[in-house]
Amino acid sequence: MDAQTRERGPSAEQPQRANEAPRTNPRTDPDQARDVKDQSDKPVPSLRDRFREHWLLATVGAIALIAALVGGLLYWLEVRHYEATDDAFVAARSFSVASKVGGYVTDVPITDNQHVNAGDLLARIDARDYRIAVDQAAAQVEVSKANIANVEAQIVSQEEQIKQAQAQLEQAQAQLQFSQEESARAQDLVEKGAGTVQRQQQTRSDLQAQQANTERARTAVTAAQLGIKSLQAQLEGAKAQLGQSQAQLEQAKLNLQYTSVVAAQSGRVVKLSGAKGTFVTAGQSLMMFVPDEVWIVANYKETQLNDMRPGQPVEIRIDAYPGRKLTGHVDSVQPGSGTAFSLLPAENATGNYVKVVQRVPVKIVVDNWPADLPVGPGMSVVPWTRVR
Repeated sequence: MDAQTRERGPSAEQPQRANEAPRTNPRTDPDQARDVKDQSDKPVPSLRDRFREHWLLATVGAIALIAALVGGLLYWLEVRHYEATDDAFVAARSFSVASKVGGYVTDVPITDNQHVNAGDLLARIDARDYRIAVDQAAAQVEVSKANIANVEAQIVSQEEQIKQAQAQLEQAQAQLQFSQEESARAQDLVEKGAGTVQRQQQTRSDLQAQQANTERARTAVTAAQLGIKSLQAQLEGAKAQLGQSQAQLEQAKLNLQYTSVVAAQSGRVVKLSGAKGTFVTAGQSLMMFVPDEVWIVANYKETQLNDMRPGQPVEIRIDAYPGRKLTGHVDSVQPGSGTAFSLLPAENATGNYVKVVQRVPVKIVVDNWPADLPVGPGMSVVPWTRVR
């Protein structure tokens, strides 16, 4: 068995040795010895040589490092002193311009987006009917004045009648006193037997007649006095009618004045809907008006308000005019978040609550709006408020 193995061993190893590459000795192979010598003689590259090989990567790294240092320095010196937000817009108390009276529009001397000053004509309503109303009211005032004059004349006449009635009463009272004295004398003479019964009866009849005359005169005086009181009441009514007529005249004049729709303040006309020849009713909108007084509402996060106070300076950039920078100041901070005063405020008393940073409107007033920049409500701005 061992003899067979020894005999097979050399023959089995011969193919494997044939497949192996011939080994060379650098000491005996001159080419390999030369390569080893060249590698050992090659110098090690320096830092400068390595920089030359990777100069682009080194330059980019240096620029990035410098930019990081400059950015950190700028943040420390400037940016950290400001609070900014891009949730800011121009705001104004824009309103609708309407006619106080109805009628046909006869003139609209303005156009869309035109700037007007306070008192400038915006639209004109047909005023013919209102001029007629003024004339009618003025005529009614004159009628009321005439009624007053008539009643006053009647009062004067009634006062004269009172005087006449009082004079007649005084005369009747004097005759009554005379008749009383005559009747007393006739009665005394009859009792003494010096007078006749006929004379006594005559004086008694005269006395009764004078008493009746006196009562009629007194009644006439009372009636005249009541008449003057009635006339005085009519005079008060006529004066009240005059006041009413004068008020109607003033209202008619106001309505005539309202036919000219003028600007209440300086601003711009937008969304012009009134046109010549259209019929409008009282209160119907003719246009929208944006006053010159505009400001900025910046919705800052509630975490940005710790150091924000009224009067702090603000730098403003308008998205529509990126090359312009404006200055202003904080006017006021709303005492509450924007959602708290919305039409449907958020209800947080629920089972599922996710805390969200709220935004608080801050009113910013621009120190001086440039006249060459048309700025209106809703335009986006970016304010930088210096708070530190």
